[in-house]
Amino acid sequence: MRACRVTAVTPKSFLLTPAIADYLAQHNPAPDRVLSHLITETAGLGDIARMQIAPEQGAFLTQFVRLIGARQAIEVGTFTGFSSICIARGLGSDGHLLCCDVNEEWTDIARRHWALAGLESRVELRLAPALETLRGLPAAARFDFAFVDAMKTEYTDYYEELVPRLSARGVMMFDNVLWGGAVADSSIADADTVAIRSFNRHAADDPRTEAVMLPIADGVTVIARAD
Repeated sequence: MRACRVTAVTPKSFLLTPAIADYLAQHNPAPDRVLSHLITETAGLGDIARMQIAPEQGAFLTQFVRLIGARQAIEVGTFTGFSSICIARGLGSDGHLLCCDVNEEWTDIARRHWALAGLESRVELRLAPALETLRGLPAAARFDFAFVDAMKTEYTDYYEELVPRLSARGVMMFDNVLWGGAVADSSIADADTVAIRSFNRHAADDPRTEAVMLPIADGVTVIARAD
């Protein structure tokens, strides 16, 4: 499917100027027609569209998942489906992605775009609170890749549920760990910011894993097993 060059208007990362964000967009893989259509449709939802990941972050997800050879993946927080399409494409035709979300309106948009991308056979959606889904998984369930972009106040809980479910080569990514820079501003103490700060420290200090925080988009922490 042909790519459609996207010009950055509002940078997803607070660290980027609009000019640098535009330059970044011009030198990264462009979203194809399915992803471009999804960007446009999601923008029509209004301010909530800010929850969609940046195009360059999506390209990074596809490449990363492909490079680690992931076959079984899970996504906590699907929204309208941009990240799930990118992850599923990296998995290959024999991969499986389990998507966890609670919003039927947003995930209906995702379902349509999974179909347009020819990914229905690789993606499964569970409409339920993510912690409920995670805790209800079979004891033997293991994942090669997990992407978390959901309720910030539950980040540490998601982490604790996912760590034992990582395969030997498994990797997790948590989005929004810089939270627009609020995590470094001690004067900000809303519930989401406090929760992300707590999660960041928890992941950094956990001897079971190795965590690397990167300034991609709104901040991404990449976490692998330490053993």
